[in-house]
Amino acid sequence: MHTVDPKAVFCRRLKEAREAAGMSQKQLGIAAGLDEFVASTRINRYEVGKHEPDAGMVGRLAEALRVPLAYLYAEDDRLARMILLFARLGIRRRDELLDQLDPQRRA
Repeated sequence: MHTVDPKAVFCRRLKEAREAAGMSQKQLGIAAGLDEFVASTRINRYEVGKHEPDAGMVGRLAEALRVPLAYLYAEDDRLARMILLFARLGIRRRDELLDQLDPQRRA
């Protein structure tokens, strides 16, 4: 059985999302509400796993990065990609996709 370290997943996803957003560690920290003097260091420590943000900070990071919270914890790369793509769809398209994946959903 393959065990996944949730902390390592979070660290990797946070860095991936930040880089995809084209943000520096300092920019992300400030956007998430951190003081500009500690923003870069704090985000770096989150990305390398030295410190773990509390739930409120994780929510602010996700919001600043414009990614769903679930993305930051998705263990599987395919699932992470699906979460991002699903979040970008409109409500109607989401419902259509869910109906395709789960025909019993509307039954």
